[in-house]
Amino acid sequence: MAADVPTGLILAGGLSRRMGGGDKALRVLGGETILARIARRLRPQVRALLLNANGSAARFGLDLPVVPDTLPNAPGPLAGILAGLDHVARHRPEERFLLTVPADCPFLPSDLARRLLSAAVETGAAYAHSGGRAHPVVGLWPVEARGELRRRLVEDGERRMDRWTERLGAAAIDWPADPFDPFFNVNTPDDLAEAERLVAAYPAL
Repeated sequence: MAADVPTGLILAGGLSRRMGGGDKALRVLGGETILARIARRLRPQVRALLLNANGSAARFGLDLPVVPDTLPNAPGPLAGILAGLDHVARHRPEERFLLTVPADCPFLPSDLARRLLSAAVETGAAYAHSGGRAHPVVGLWPVEARGELRRRLVEDGERRMDRWTERLGAAAIDWPADPFDPFFNVNTPDDLAEAERLVAAYPAL
C-alpha cells in the first residue's frame, strides 16, 4: 500500500434515537449486520480498520479494535473523529490521514478511499457528496488537525460537521446517485426496508 493509504474508522457512537434506540449498526440487512457489511466494503480500501463506539465492544461481534470517545455525553461525530485521530497519532504516527464513515451507510463505494485521498493530498481534507447533498461524516481528515479539533469541541462547543469541513478547506468529492445513492443511510425502520429493497434489486451490494 502507498504511504498515504489511511486508517479507516467506522463511527458507531451515536444513540440511534430514530431507529428506536440500540445499535442500528447491528440491524440485519441482506443476511448480515449493517456494520459487517460496512466493514466488508471498507477493509480492502484502508491500511487498518477501527470502530468508534462506547460501552461494551463484545456486542459488535467483529474483530475490530474499538476506540471510544474521549469526551463525555456522546457529543456527536466530531468527537468520534477526534478519538480516531488521537488513536492514529499514538499508534500509527507515520500515517497522515484518517478515513471516517458512519455506521449506517451500508452501500459505500469501492473507490471511496482512493478518490478522497487523491483530493486530500492536494487540499488537506476531503468529504463525500452525492445527489446534491453533502455527507461530511464520510471524509478524510489530516491527523495533524487533531489539536485544533479538540479545542473547537472543548472550548467552543462545536458540534457541526459543516463548520469543521469549512475550517479545513475540505474538498467535496461527488459520486453519482443513480441508480442508488452510495451514501444512503439507514436511520429509521422505513430506511431499513428501502435498503432491503436495494439489496434485492442489486445483489452485488
